[in-house]
Formats: sequence, structure tokens, C-alpha cells
Amino acid sequence: MEEALKKPSRGARFFAFKRSYLSFPYALFLFLFVLLPIVVIIFYAFTETEYTPDGTETLIFSWNALISFFTSPTKLNVLVVSLFLGILNTIICLLIGYPIAYLLADKKVNTNMVLVMLFVMPMWINFVLRTGATRDVLHWLGINGGDQPYVTTMIGLVYNYLPFTILPLYTTMIKLDRSQIEAARDLGANPFQTFVHAILPQSVPGIVSAAEMVFMPTMSSYVISDTLSEGKLTLFGNIIYLNFSQSQWNEGSFMALIMLILIAFSMFATRKFRGDGERRVGAW
Repeated sequence: MEEALKKPSRGARFFAFKRSYLSFPYALFLFLFVLLPIVVIIFYAFTETEYTPDGTETLIFSWNALISFFTSPTKLNVLVVSLFLGILNTIICLLIGYPIAYLLADKKVNTNMVLVMLFVMPMWINFVLRTGATRDVLHWLGINGGDQPYVTTMIGLVYNYLPFTILPLYTTMIKLDRSQIEAARDLGANPFQTFVHAILPQSVPGIVSAAEMVFMPTMSSYVISDTLSEGKLTLFGNIIYLNFSQSQWNEGSFMALIMLILIAFSMFATRKFRGDGERRVGAW
């Protein structure tokens, strides 16, 4: 009798079996739009087109794209500049976005979601339109991208990616354990000590998420630098786009592969900060 009660009914087994089907669309999506494109990129990165005497095209294995990338001072310089601007943009966005997110998460300052929506609303506008509007505003202020490409590009990068910094920081900070902050103050900690020992460790997951959402998109961006610098500044995303637009599939695919490796490395480097909140704070 007890075994019969513990055994799930036929209807329950059928429902559990059918529920597993819900994962099929997600698995199909991952295969078509994640795994398959990566395989295609790797394939083209290490192949090149060879023409036979009769004019037939054949694909052969080749290291030419790899050799071309690592022996080209121009491409390596673009990679270094992109890394520098990516790190700089991440730092600036965190310095600006962190105090804003902290104030927005403070119920004494922000009593509703209106202020949060004001910072998130720019994300609803088309990326190209925002960039074009930024260029027009800078021209009106007398800042010319042709003369100051780095300045205009950095302004555009910070403006476009600041909401992506504020949002993850805000979602983390609204979950801060306020009792730890109050306890630090009651024990005589000054504001700086309270921030370092009670606030900052709890906000590390938000900092990591914000950095990931800003750093790699900055490197792969090409619309902002191309529009605001008036073509004077080339980022890694620009050179990938140029290679594909000129049908240089092999070199473009190899540089896209470099980008994927950088993304994987950044995710690997920050893996210990993922998981539940207690584990992340403890990792700090």
C-alpha cells in the first residue's frame, strides 16, 4: 500500500515526460544561433580558398589568417587600443554608475521606480539613433570627432553603456543586507570603513556583471567609433566588419575567434563571483 502511494500516477509521469519537451526549442536555438555559428567561424578561420588550374574553388586548411594577424602591426595596434578603451570605458562607467546605483537603491532617496526608468530609458532607443544624436550634440558644443576622435568616442561609449552598468549594480544593491551596514556604523566605523567592509563586498556580483556587460561590447563596437570619430579611430569591431564587408572571410573569422577567446577568458576569470549571493560575498 505504501509503495503504491509513493509511486507517481501514470498521469503525473506523462506530465513530467512531456514537460521535458519544453527544453527542445531552447536547445535548438543554442545549436542554430550559438554553436553552429562558432563552428563556422572556426572553420573559416583556419581555411582559405585555393583555385585549381581549371578555375575550381576548393577550401584547404591554412594558418595564413593566424600568421597575418600576429605579424600585422596595424591589427595588433587595433587590438591594444580596443583593450585600452574597453578597460577605460569600464572604469569610467563603474565610477559614475556605482554611486548612482547606490542612491537609486536607497529607499530614503528613491521612493519609486521613476528615477530608475529615467536611467534605463535610453536603452529603449535605437543604438544608431543614440549615436547620431550624440554626434549632433557634440558638434553643437564645438567638439569635433575629426580633431578629437578619442574624446568623442569615449563620450559616446560612456553614454551608451552607462545604463548597462547602472542596471546590474542597482539590482544587486537593492538586495544589500542593511543590517550589516547599520552594525558597522554602530561599532564606530567611519563612512569609508563602512563602505569598504560592509557595502563593497556585497556589491561585487553587480560590479562583475556590469564590467562584463560593458567591456566586451566596447571592444566589439564599431558604430560608435566610426560615427563619432568620423573614421579616425578604428576598434576591433571595425576591423572585423571591414574584413567581412570586403569578403575576407578567413581573416575576419580569425579575428572574430580572437574576440570569442577574450570573452571566454573574461567569463572564466570572473566565474568564482557567480552563484548565490553568499558564495559571491565570501569569495571577496
